Amino acid sequence: MTRTTRLLGLTAALATLPLAAMAEGELHIYAWSDSIAPDLVAKFEAETGIKVTMDGFNANEDLLTKLQAGASGYDLVTPSQHFVRIMIDQGLLEDIDAHDLAAYQAVDEKWRGQWWDETNEYSIPLAYGTAGFTVNRDQYKRPVDSWSVFFEPTEDLKGKIAQLSYPDEIVGAAQLYLGVPFCSEDSAEMKRVYDLLAAQKPFVAAYTSDNIENRIGGGEVAMHFWWDGNSMKTRLNDKAPIEYAMPKEGLVGWLDSFVVPKGAANVENAKKFIDFMSTVENATAQYNYYGHSAPVKIDTATATYTPENAPELFPTVKVEFSRACSPAAQDLVTKVWTQLLQ
Repeated sequence: MTRTTRLLGLTAALATLPLAAMAEGELHIYAWSDSIAPDLVAKFEAETGIKVTMDGFNANEDLLTKLQAGASGYDLVTPSQHFVRIMIDQGLLEDIDAHDLAAYQAVDEKWRGQWWDETNEYSIPLAYGTAGFTVNRDQYKRPVDSWSVFFEPTEDLKGKIAQLSYPDEIVGAAQLYLGVPFCSEDSAEMKRVYDLLAAQKPFVAAYTSDNIENRIGGGEVAMHFWWDGNSMKTRLNDKAPIEYAMPKEGLVGWLDSFVVPKGAANVENAKKFIDFMSTVENATAQYNYYGHSAPVKIDTATATYTPENAPELFPTVKVEFSRACSPAAQDLVTKVWTQLLQ
């Protein structure tokens, strides 16, 4: 077939498509890696004609750095709650009148008017969950009902613990264990956090946020700081002998939201995607794919995960959500982490 013949055939085929499927521009998304269901992206493209480009990040800090640099090229990003607040305060987000979107009507009342976006101008929630630690039960068989197991390990765990590559939730978990308030500006309290993490360091095989499922699921390490849904999916899908701990001191909470970076080229397409992802049908499909709790209405009859098969998503201990700290408090966190990794 010649190039001309192929083009004629393509033109004829396009002429038969519904108008909604004709090209309607682009949408560039920067989201947590593997967080958006590919089938939903394909469905959105088919329904709207909008071409979606997806890139992934593994840390809120990486996303913030991109937006602070300016001209990121992204139309839609998914930071966690405290980073939404930081981005609003730094003027990095578009005011999209989120409360006027169709998606807002699907948002659970408890997630409306929260401190990170009090007037619901900037964000629509996507998913929420907890950060804690997962153990490989072939490697560790004792109880996991306290953070002491992770932060003050026994000698047999040297080189068998792994942390994330950034301080955010790790420092929060250490604060929960020690009874130090989040966003503490007390240098003596944060010295206690540093001392705890420094004493743990000889036991840590890696500070990394990549390839966690293989590292903990395969037994390379006995314990890994991780997230609820990721641990659950590795247990169910890979039949990994792992357990997500429910420490009595509590878990660190997070909620990721859709927001639009300042100066985005395709704001209206971003709004369309937010509304699309927040319908009951699509939110349920997203929940079933991502394996983290849904802050918008879903169809519980077709929801894959329940307290019976996914206890990781239904914590039995208190959950304290990370907060946007003052510069003084954040400087102490940065100091703790910098000194730890030296």
